[in-house]
Amino acid sequence: MEYKNILFSVEEGIATITFNRPKALNAMNSETMLELKDAVTACKDDDNVKVVILTGSGDKSFVAGADIAQMQDLEPCDALAFMEMGHETLRLLETLPKPSIAAVNGFALGGGTEISMACDMRFVAESAKFGQPEILIGLIPGWGGTQRLSRLIGMGRAKELVLGGGQIDAGRAYEIGLANRVYPLDQLMEETRKFARKLAGMPAFGVKMAKHSINFGYDLSLDNANRLEVECCAQCFSTRDQKEGMKAFLEKRKPNYIGR
Repeated sequence: MEYKNILFSVEEGIATITFNRPKALNAMNSETMLELKDAVTACKDDDNVKVVILTGSGDKSFVAGADIAQMQDLEPCDALAFMEMGHETLRLLETLPKPSIAAVNGFALGGGTEISMACDMRFVAESAKFGQPEILIGLIPGWGGTQRLSRLIGMGRAKELVLGGGQIDAGRAYEIGLANRVYPLDQLMEETRKFARKLAGMPAFGVKMAKHSINFGYDLSLDNANRLEVECCAQCFSTRDQKEGMKAFLEKRKPNYIGR
């Protein structure tokens, strides 16, 4: 697919997906969502990609929300298709068997907050703003905002943001667990890539199993979740990286992981 609304590159095992509609503050329309889905699928299928970073072009916005100009005249059936496409894409991102980091460089409102929450981690600029303002235009979040937000920050705080339509800054996002780390804007991508390189050097199957266990064990009973963890851990013993990791530990040297 030819990308018109995102930039996509892979370097050092790190794929970077950049939302690139600066005149619209990187707002998401259906074309951009289709491009995001295609790029995430490419990351899933490419063994050379170890980590994925999502960010926005410019220094003002990650994703300022869904494109209201495209949405304003939608009929319910068209709106349903638009929301379903968003859910399908973000679930693909969330369950990607590789770690993902949202490098939030500015406004992450509405769909921007929702996209960031589908990533495994959120590294944010000090200037970043989060919010679910959909209620202010007569809507509710439609790409997982009512669900992922409450799971990340608790039901009471999620209701405060969703029902009140307000915004929070990077410091508050960090306080309540929505942001993992906060950096000055000019250090954001450098620090995000530094951590991404660390992840890229980890044993790939172990990372995959760890993410799988956390994602799919979260809503299970503790007994069933622990059983899932046991089975995921046991599968790691089938890999060369597990053998190499333990051997290197005993030999007091740095392991040489090959991703198998």
